[in-house]
Order: sequence, then C-alpha cells, then structure tokens
Amino acid sequence: MINFDELGPRIILGFAGGKIQISESTLLGIAVAVVLAVLGIWLGSGLKTVPKGKQVIAETIVGWIYKYTRDNMGKENEHFAPYIGTIFSFILVGSSLGLLGLRPTTADLNVTAALAVMTFFLIQANAIKTLGVRGRLSEMCDPYPFMFPLKLLEEFTLPVSLTLRLFGNILGGVIVVDLWMHLMEYLSGLLTSVPFLRAVTVLPLNGFFDMFEPVIQTYIFSMLTMVFLSNAMEGVSSRIKEKK
Repeated sequence: MINFDELGPRIILGFAGGKIQISESTLLGIAVAVVLAVLGIWLGSGLKTVPKGKQVIAETIVGWIYKYTRDNMGKENEHFAPYIGTIFSFILVGSSLGLLGLRPTTADLNVTAALAVMTFFLIQANAIKTLGVRGRLSEMCDPYPFMFPLKLLEEFTLPVSLTLRLFGNILGGVIVVDLWMHLMEYLSGLLTSVPFLRAVTVLPLNGFFDMFEPVIQTYIFSMLTMVFLSNAMEGVSSRIKEKK
C-alpha cells in the first residue's frame, strides 16, 4: 500500500525544540537558487567585445529572455525580463528535480504560493505606479462602480489560481509516478524478488512528468505573469478606447 503521508515534503532540520522546521523543499529551493546564481555569475564573468565560448551561451539566453518578454509585454516593458527570466529558470529547474530522483520544489504548496504572491504584489505595485492610486481605483470601478467588489475578488483569485495550477500539476505527476512505481514493484514481485519493472517502465513517465510537464507549467506561469502584469498597467479603459 502507498503511504500518502510520504507524498508531502519531509522535514530535514528542526530548531527550537521542533518549533522551527526546515523542509526538503526549502533546502532544495535554496540549492536551486544558489546553483542558478553561481551559473549566472560564471556565465556573466570575463565578458569581451567579441563574444565566444560561454559568453555566446550567456548572450543567447539573455537575448531569448528579453525577446520573450518583449513579444508578450511590448518593448516598453522589457525591463521586466530579469524577473521573468528568474522565475522561469527557478520554476523550470525546481520542477525538473525528479530527473535526479529528488522531490520537485514546486510540488510544495508553500513554494508555489510564494511565487504567486511575489507576482501578485509585482502586478499591484506596477499598476499603481503606472496608473496612480486614483487611476487604479477607477479601473477597478470600470465600467460601473458596483463592479469593484467583483474585480477585487478577481485580483485576489489570481495568486490562488497561479498557486494551485502549478502545485496541482507538478504534485499530480509525483503521485502518478509513485503509484506506478508501487504497481510495478508489485507486478515484479509476482515473478522475481528483483523489482526490474520499476527501472524499465517508469522511463516514459519520467520523460513526461519530469521533462515535458515542467516546461509546459513554467511557460504557463511566466506567460500568465506577463499577461496580467501588462493588462494591469495598461488599464481596461485604455484598451476599450483603443478598440473604439
């Protein structure tokens, strides 16, 4: 029988008599951040006028991120590329840890909630910065004042939606792979004591849930971030006027 308690992140360290606990998601998240930071510093060091070697790779990655942001948010908003590139790389690498036999960081609700809340505050702060407080409130009341509660609810459901979408899809992959592994172990036990089916039949699932699915979910999260961010800064009224 599968133990569903094991599907959650394990507590690795505890302090103050267990009042402060650090889960494997926290440690893996820090590890991913450190690896990405070190890799970024290494790729960005020793830059020359004529790129070659690692500089070519670095410029290709940075160029793609800026183009990706520009294509979805416009040239005037390409300064958001560093943030988009950061969450893109963190989610992609963190969601693909299953390839190394580790638990994906994004299979933890706390991690996806933190990413969604950061995006939520980024959207609200830049919307107010662009439109002003009065302009933002005016947009929330457009086209009628009684729409304000509905739009307020819509704003607060955004981080919930981002959180659960990423968390649910990655955790779903973890559960499916774990169930399949237990099934293959049982079927192998009917023939021999060596669980050979676990090592063979799980490869297609690993390919989908640890490679294809992380790419798709990373693309969706970053795309929704750009869409909602640009829409919030642009404002509903301005879009309606442009159409007219």
